[in-house]
Amino acid sequence: MTAPHSKPLRILLVDDHDTVRQGLKLLIDREADLEVTEEANDGREAVETSRLHELDVVVMDLSMPGLSGVEATRQLKERRPDLPIVTLTRHADETFLHELLRAGASGYVLKQSPHAELLRAIRAVAGGRTYVDPALTHHLAASFGADGTPTATKQRGITDRETEVLRLVSQGYANKEIAAKLDVSTKTIEVHKANAMRKLGLNSRIELLRYALLRGWLREA
Repeated sequence: MTAPHSKPLRILLVDDHDTVRQGLKLLIDREADLEVTEEANDGREAVETSRLHELDVVVMDLSMPGLSGVEATRQLKERRPDLPIVTLTRHADETFLHELLRAGASGYVLKQSPHAELLRAIRAVAGGRTYVDPALTHHLAASFGADGTPTATKQRGITDRETEVLRLVSQGYANKEIAAKLDVSTKTIEVHKANAMRKLGLNSRIELLRYALLRGWLREA
């Protein structure tokens, strides 16, 4: 759970459609712990905002003319690496998700999903977590079994501790944070993560997110 904030989370809302942007602003601003304090019509305007240091979260449309949501995300993260960004899009496509994660996005929400998903994503990423819209589960599940592991790979004795470490990694916790939570060394966490990934046949972050989605871990974040 995300810890309560004494002040509302300050949000930059980026969308090139005025009507959509205003609708999202009304949705967000009615929440006591959220507030849209900055708006941008496109990616370039978002990157050039002068109040970037005052923001807590960015909500970014993916498809915009000029500077795309992917490139704007990349440039914002270069300017302020700790700033969490939620991408809002109609594209339920693994390619877009993969590119956005590489660019530094922390959340991925479909526009056609219930509004509660966007609000949940904003709060999750503000707390340092990764959030992927659960509606993407079936798109990410190709070649994976019901438990999220590659169908060509059998689980080989993954332990409870390895499972716990992998769950926390998928939710966005850093190795150092996990080590503090579990009262072990950072090196031990690295070993548990490597062993779990190997046993489950997971070879990349996108595959770990598939696994986490199908296990329901990202909804716990």
